Amino acid sequence: MLKKILSAKKFLSAVTLSFVAFGAAASPTAPKEGADYQALATPQPTDTGKKVEVIEFFAYWCPHCNTFDPLLTAWVKKQGENIAFKRVHVPYDERLAPQQKLYYTLESMGLTDQYQPKVLKALHEERQQFTRDEAVFDWVAKNGIDKAKFVETYRSFGVAGKIRRAGAMMESYKVEYWPLLVVDGRWQASPSLTGQANKDLDTEAKQQQATLQVLDALVAKARAGKK
Repeated sequence: MLKKILSAKKFLSAVTLSFVAFGAAASPTAPKEGADYQALATPQPTDTGKKVEVIEFFAYWCPHCNTFDPLLTAWVKKQGENIAFKRVHVPYDERLAPQQKLYYTLESMGLTDQYQPKVLKALHEERQQFTRDEAVFDWVAKNGIDKAKFVETYRSFGVAGKIRRAGAMMESYKVEYWPLLVVDGRWQASPSLTGQANKDLDTEAKQQQATLQVLDALVAKARAGKK
């Protein structure tokens, strides 16, 4: 049922974006609300002080998230102390649930930055499946992670709580497709949105680069409001 709901949401989102593209003149360097980015109807609270919160909603299995990841990682590093960056691995269905649990286990163990590229490479280049718990356990053991500690964390209440929170955040932040970025709990940006709003961005690579320009502008806007 969740898979069907998410598929329907992604279809409706694509239709919505196609209409948004005609609603305003768009430019990633001077982004327009309703075209290059969208405002959340209900802003969400942040707890990052003077830093601007940036959340990426993503999934390990998503090919678009995979190609966007190195660009976004470089952008986050460039932003430095300007932002507080967080990731939320979205739920999908039972078959792919081990991948979400893998992410939140790595996060709980403080290993996401170190292993994010390795997990994506395993899935998208080495064609690992990670659709079974044991496949995940075997992979982490082969990649230098304490298997016993990983399995204990993987099956913990803490990881279960993170997974429940991810589902709740999808509803609160109105996440209907991914990768999706939310800046300061107020604005959504994504390569999909940028591409729909700017027809000259005719490749995914161009859309991803342009999205980083939109993020630059939104972070600057949020920082100005915090002074």
